Amino acid sequence: MAVEVVMPKFGLTMTEGTIQQWFKSEGDTIKAGEALFEVETEKVLYEVEAPADGTVAKLLYAVEAVVGVGLPVAVIAEAGEEVAEVAARYADAAAAPVAAPPEPAPGAASAAPPAAEEKRGRVPVTPAARKLAKEHGIDLSGVTGTGPRGRITREDVQKIIDSGGQAAPPPAPAAPPAAAEDIPLRGMRKVIAERMHQSLQGSAQLTISTEVDVTQLIDRRQEVRQEFNVTYTDFIVQACAHALRQHPRMNASLEENIIHVHGDIHVGLAVALDEGLIVPVVRDVDKKSLKDIAAEAKTLAEKARASQLKLEEVSGGTFTVSNLGMYGVDAFTPIINAPQSGILGVGRIVEKPVIYRGEVTKRSMMVLSLTFDHRVIDGAPAGAFLQTVADLLAHGNRISLDAR
Repeated sequence: MAVEVVMPKFGLTMTEGTIQQWFKSEGDTIKAGEALFEVETEKVLYEVEAPADGTVAKLLYAVEAVVGVGLPVAVIAEAGEEVAEVAARYADAAAAPVAAPPEPAPGAASAAPPAAEEKRGRVPVTPAARKLAKEHGIDLSGVTGTGPRGRITREDVQKIIDSGGQAAPPPAPAAPPAAAEDIPLRGMRKVIAERMHQSLQGSAQLTISTEVDVTQLIDRRQEVRQEFNVTYTDFIVQACAHALRQHPRMNASLEENIIHVHGDIHVGLAVALDEGLIVPVVRDVDKKSLKDIAAEAKTLAEKARASQLKLEEVSGGTFTVSNLGMYGVDAFTPIINAPQSGILGVGRIVEKPVIYRGEVTKRSMMVLSLTFDHRVIDGAPAGAFLQTVADLLAHGNRISLDAR
């Protein structure tokens, strides 16, 4: 009996997925557990495996088609079935003709492409195109996309590979468009819009802020960098973990009428992507050394930008840190990543004259903004949590570098 392959549900909030590439063509044989297609969700890319042995009788959707969870996307004819008959039964269900998966160009380079692959100006790149370009060392800076709004698709990259791996020279600058652009709200951008709106509508959010003298933190970072590479965000994540242990109510979530205080501390790190924002999670932060936190945060950020995160790496966070200091932002009001109850916004470090030990002197200052759910925690304990984080950073975050 023919087996239908449906769009799987990855996570409780997933309602649809976008097919990014097919690994098999109609008529190909396939084994159970072998990758059939790749799907993009609002968070990550997944390879979906075949549920049974047989022959691929019908692929029902084209690449970049958006398919609802639970709907059939392909049909596998099992042993003894006539593939043509199975395909004929599903002929009317096919949404669009599906191209055969392209074969990699022989001898293509495997080195990662430079950062220019992420975007050409403001032209977006599909995750599948970015992944394929990285696999074959293709620089996308001179590629003209053929997708909607000039988006670079997987097919665009494949044409470059087929032609010998060289992108066409960038076109001459075009005159700015006369009309405004309409961008459909879908995919990751749509999910972010829905989540942020639900977060604001479904909780009582309040933001408090404080300015911290991080001059000692700068010196501390220089000391630690003699041993291993570390960012200010790594120090802040470690400080938050220490403060969350002291102020557990901030490490909580409201589930119906129950305030659930989490026993584990899993801190999410907001990472900006071309398509939107994703929050990979560093687990059990309070039990890890600063070196481990730095290494894991770096790996997660790289995987996020390469669309290689797994579901478990973006789920289960109990608190979030969002650092916009590298973009020259002094302070901002972060929105809670529901169902969490708190998020810390981090601004840039600025040298300014301040009164220090009774004298006006130059110090390095940074603004921390804490948004919390007032249904779960009141202003005083939230302020105490923020003060603990600020004190740790003001004293150079002298928490032991070893795991606790």
